[in-house]
Amino acid sequence: MSPAVGNQPAVIGNQAEGTPPRHHIVTAHVENKAGVLARVASLFSRRGFNIFSLAVAPTDDDRFSRITIVVDVESAPLEQIVNQLDKLVNVVRITELAPDEAVECEMLLVTVEAGPAGRDRVLAHVEAFGATVVDEGDEGDEGAGGAGGAGGAGGAGGAGGAGGARTGLMTVMLAGTPSSIDEFENLVRPFGIAELQRTGRVALPKLGPGAARGRDAAPLHSVTGGIQGEAG
Repeated sequence: MSPAVGNQPAVIGNQAEGTPPRHHIVTAHVENKAGVLARVASLFSRRGFNIFSLAVAPTDDDRFSRITIVVDVESAPLEQIVNQLDKLVNVVRITELAPDEAVECEMLLVTVEAGPAGRDRVLAHVEAFGATVVDEGDEGDEGAGGAGGAGGAGGAGGAGGAGGARTGLMTVMLAGTPSSIDEFENLVRPFGIAELQRTGRVALPKLGPGAARGRDAAPLHSVTGGIQGEAG
């Protein structure tokens, strides 16, 4: 998996008009059993498919989970990816969503070093993007940081000392399109980022006129095993 480096996001949200998409968005409905996610990830690793992001969560049916995988087009043709997923017995259904037919979303949690000089500007970005401040540090808590540095062993102690030196930390949550997440991250990066976590993108079909809809959207392959029959 390719993580975000500097100002370059791991998943590219914007592409030049008229160019083919650089990534496939593949969703797999799988049996909600232990070890299924590990087998899917292992398959991609063994075959050399480059995963840009992966998100997994239960569906409305607790027997199944939905895995959304964003895969590099250049690392493997889509047909090859589908054929490999088909070989996993726990995969019930595989679907590919074209970027122009999908509503894509991602969530970001970022802790920004918003000291007194930058706090108002960070809050202006938070308001403009519809983000939410979910946690704030104690701006004057120098002593606690120092104690952490003295008491910690190895790396943990160092982290405690650094935390005390960087006052005015603020943790912000933003959910939106991958491109809006990229833009917000780039805007707050100059203030200093202490920690950052992105979920990776999830996607559903658009609901506009003529768009593919719901569970039957753009099916590439359906596994007709016994469990699918049970699901109805």
